[in-house]
Amino acid sequence: MEDIKKETILISGMHCVSCSLNIEGALKETAGVKNAGVNYAAGKAFVEFDAQTVSLEELHKVIEDSGYEVIKAPAETPVEAGSKPAEPRDYEQAARDKEVNSLKIKFLISLGFGLPLTFLAMSHDIGLHINLPSAFLAVVQLMLATPILAAGYQFYTRGIISLIKTKTANMDTLIAIGTGSAYIYSLFITFFILLGRGSYTSQDLYFEVAGMLLVFILLGKWFEALAKGKTSAAIKKLMGLRAKTAILIIDGAEREVAIEKVKAGDIVIVKPGQKIPVGGIVLEGYSSVDESMVTGESLPVEKKPGNDVIDGTINKSGTFTFKATRVGSETTLSQIIKLVEDAQGSKAPVQALADKVAAYFVPTVAAIAVVSLVVWLLSGASFVFALTIFIAVLIIACPCSLGLATPTAVMVATGIAAKNGILVKNAQALQLAEKTDVIVFDKTGTLTRGEPVVTDFISAAAAESSRILSLALSAESRSEHSLAPAIVEYARKNNAEAQEISNFSALEGMGVYAQAGGANVLVGSRGLLVSKGVRISDELDKAAQEFASQGKTVVWVSENSECKAIFAIADTPKDFALETIKEIKKLGIRVIMITGDNEKTASAMGRKLGIDEVIAGVMPAQKAVKIAELRKNSKAVAMVGDGVNDAPALAASDIGIAIGSGTDVAIEAAQIVLIKSDIRDVLESVRLSRFAMRKIRQNLFWAFFYNVIGIPVAAGVLYPFFAFLLNPMIAGAAMAFSSVSVVTNSLLIRNFSKRRPR
Repeated sequence: MEDIKKETILISGMHCVSCSLNIEGALKETAGVKNAGVNYAAGKAFVEFDAQTVSLEELHKVIEDSGYEVIKAPAETPVEAGSKPAEPRDYEQAARDKEVNSLKIKFLISLGFGLPLTFLAMSHDIGLHINLPSAFLAVVQLMLATPILAAGYQFYTRGIISLIKTKTANMDTLIAIGTGSAYIYSLFITFFILLGRGSYTSQDLYFEVAGMLLVFILLGKWFEALAKGKTSAAIKKLMGLRAKTAILIIDGAEREVAIEKVKAGDIVIVKPGQKIPVGGIVLEGYSSVDESMVTGESLPVEKKPGNDVIDGTINKSGTFTFKATRVGSETTLSQIIKLVEDAQGSKAPVQALADKVAAYFVPTVAAIAVVSLVVWLLSGASFVFALTIFIAVLIIACPCSLGLATPTAVMVATGIAAKNGILVKNAQALQLAEKTDVIVFDKTGTLTRGEPVVTDFISAAAAESSRILSLALSAESRSEHSLAPAIVEYARKNNAEAQEISNFSALEGMGVYAQAGGANVLVGSRGLLVSKGVRISDELDKAAQEFASQGKTVVWVSENSECKAIFAIADTPKDFALETIKEIKKLGIRVIMITGDNEKTASAMGRKLGIDEVIAGVMPAQKAVKIAELRKNSKAVAMVGDGVNDAPALAASDIGIAIGSGTDVAIEAAQIVLIKSDIRDVLESVRLSRFAMRKIRQNLFWAFFYNVIGIPVAAGVLYPFFAFLLNPMIAGAAMAFSSVSVVTNSLLIRNFSKRRPR
């Protein structure tokens, strides 16, 4: 029997998308691995495997054998009894900081040796003539260039290891060949100068090319690492919302423990101003809790015994104890963080092209470099000239920007979405949201509140309104009908007071009868009043017909065989529903409402919300069929719902959007979850998707454009016409900053601003 597990593995040392593709390929070829994906931008591998066949340690070894380092979580340190637990360290952030600092130090070392090296090598070109023997200058340049290559030794080790172990080249291989060729060529020339063979001088050396190339490449990698660290800022903020410790009640005493030590069933005490550490149910005490982080509700929510509390929310006033029910990976914040991490690790369909190009990119560039070298030699050019072309082609080519184009944008966009209460479960959903040209809304609970309320009350005599409300309140207080709470709430809001009643009886399917204040009171349908011989005035009858045409339910009230008033009851639109629908339409998206309600009620609500297309009287199983029909003639169909009956339709759509307050089934079936249950976030999901996809296309365009233009120029196609030859050092600088520009462009997604209807 298979034991399928999913693990995220943090990796250090990837320098380009070819590295990630090599690791991904090695993992996929491992027995027991069901699926594997490596995100170069995140520096993580996402692996699904059969634990009966392969262990996590074996997967680590596969990655390490490919020449990369696996960053593992540190072992837990025991906490002595009575002592306060240490602050948990973010080992992932520590690993990232270590990588950034390492690159910074390597760059500064290389720069320190590179500047004097360049000065000595190029002084003649700027009119400075240093009257020192060529042998001395050659040895000094060798001594200055060697530490630079030592600082960038990993480009050589990983480039060679990749060739030997995976039989594939990566960006490190190109760097190793390019800079290594310049260094080795110069090394031989140095020997010739020292031995006095030939007419070589220090002007024939290429040490500064090898050295300064690595200076620029290390600078670019340092900047890239800094920029990549910012792409996961949203995850860090989410993690920062978690409490680090919890106060448990153990044997009647309070004990502070690390959050990881809390188990289901533990009794937790929360004091004013503290974060609620885990999810649970209140046992004792009263308080108000700020839940805006999860629900978006600005007002504090009262908590009393039996109420549920959410981890990460803030206790405002009182002290209370609760029983922990959701701990560890089951807490709300942990699940949100896991969903965001999964989304950031997934690949958008648009990335497939970049991956395919990157897979063939390095060997193709190597072939172009060799061909360019041979062609220029055959054309009669000097070896030094041809070598310059060879190095420039190898160095300017960079699959890094191609590999970073999509994942960095996905990471930033999903992080920004999560920060704004929108959980995008995968990159495919992010891409499809942009293509959406049809959005189908469920009515009840999605566009409407899902709770009937009294919208209108008409009394036959205005002077009797208060008394009639009092009679209706008295009778309906005992009723179990679904519309009774709406009448009770309305009456109480209008200061009606209930009277003592007698002889109460519920008339199934029709209404209720009771004696109150010495009068016989009926509250129910028109049919009930007619069956009891109650007189109905033409004015009330006409008003009732008007309400019915609006899709409202009419409840009649009679006193002593005379109709006294009517209530019009209906479900009401959610806040901002009308405004949101208008804004969605402005984006050129077709809006449809689907419901199980009758045609009249559905059409009335549709008119109120500005929705022209309404599909009414649809059973839950038929919703999925309707969605499938719409998909045949649309680019992408989004379904927005909240209930169990919406789950099939959510799954059948191109992109399912679940209201966060809905059922677990609906949330599980959806690709996007609106945590705050704000209907306006449907609009924001589409807008953010369009913004992110625009950035991805910009990234891909510049990544392809840079290589399409850069490689031919480096190969010397302009030299016969304009005598222009690309200096390898300029090529190195361009290559280094191409990746930085792509990541920086992705980071601009953080400037996305919501334009919520108000």
